[in-house]
Amino acid sequence: MRDDNCIFCKIVNGDIPSKMLYEDGEFKVILDLGPATKGHALILPKNHYRNLYELPDDMASKVMLLAKKMAFQMTDKLECDGFNLVQNNGEAAGQTVFHFHLHLIPRYNGDGQTLGWKELELTADELEEIKKIITE
Repeated sequence: MRDDNCIFCKIVNGDIPSKMLYEDGEFKVILDLGPATKGHALILPKNHYRNLYELPDDMASKVMLLAKKMAFQMTDKLECDGFNLVQNNGEAAGQTVFHFHLHLIPRYNGDGQTLGWKELELTADELEEIKKIITE
């Protein structure tokens, strides 16, 4: 299952060259061409899934196991001080390529990068209402 118009499908197929770190029957891990830090990489499923919502459960499990394996290897080899896993779904969340991918971002003390958000100030009643909406 591939999308002929998808840049990540083209990378997975070898139509576009990449700096590959890992490959197996289901995934490729490549260096990001616009990295946030040294070693920033992407896990790409070889099949096309637009986002997390389309990713089958078994693939979701496998991608996290691969992320853990790669994080250990990258932390050891790059001697980074921390690690972020980032996965965006939809334009509002920052997704720009609509092929599921997981960012592996090595972090270094003083690297100048930030991942964060402005915290909302919600009351206990507002939190309870949100909980009800989600769980009912």
